[in-house]
Amino acid sequence: MTDSSPADLNSYAESAIVEDDALLAARSRADELGTAPVSPAVGALLAVLARATDARAVVEIGTGTGVSGLWLLNGMAADGVLTTIDPEPEHHRAARQSFAGGDIPAGRTRLINGTPLEVLPRLTDASYDLVFVDGPLIDHPRFVTEAIRMLRPGGVVVVHNATAQGAVGDPTRNDPLTAAAREAAMLIADDERLLPVVIPLGAGVLAAAKAR
Repeated sequence: MTDSSPADLNSYAESAIVEDDALLAARSRADELGTAPVSPAVGALLAVLARATDARAVVEIGTGTGVSGLWLLNGMAADGVLTTIDPEPEHHRAARQSFAGGDIPAGRTRLINGTPLEVLPRLTDASYDLVFVDGPLIDHPRFVTEAIRMLRPGGVVVVHNATAQGAVGDPTRNDPLTAAAREAAMLIADDERLLPVVIPLGAGVLAAAKAR
């Protein structure tokens, strides 16, 4: 018996997830616009975490074309509302098409066109069940700080590309993006209210649950 390599395990994790027509259409829009959506396995993880927390109020930083939003909505409570933030109007147009294609009622999504660093401080403290961070890596430390503030007790923060494409494990890498990823991870690790885990899916996921 031979052990599977990490690459083999990751490939299996991705191939095990089958996406529906709405998600495939959202991915096609992402290709057209040149955005990089979450992988199918990361999307499935988002749905599982949303369901596990019985999420009714979720914030997403980085709408894209709605791929991660559809996965989050698939796991959220039937009356849950997804607040998703993106500065690009064309992303919002594409995401609205994706949500409509997934038969998501309009009242379940709140799309905010704006810079996340300007929008997040206006969102209420301790009011969200899950915050998904998928914005520019350089801003991850500030996104994580806002996410921790916004999470209710028992809520979960999920950071996409938390490893900066694997660079955080290389001690010779000290570029701004790698430094930002490390700082965001340390903010979570140093907060005694948070229980974190690194999950080697997609571009690397860091998730943490806030104490109840």
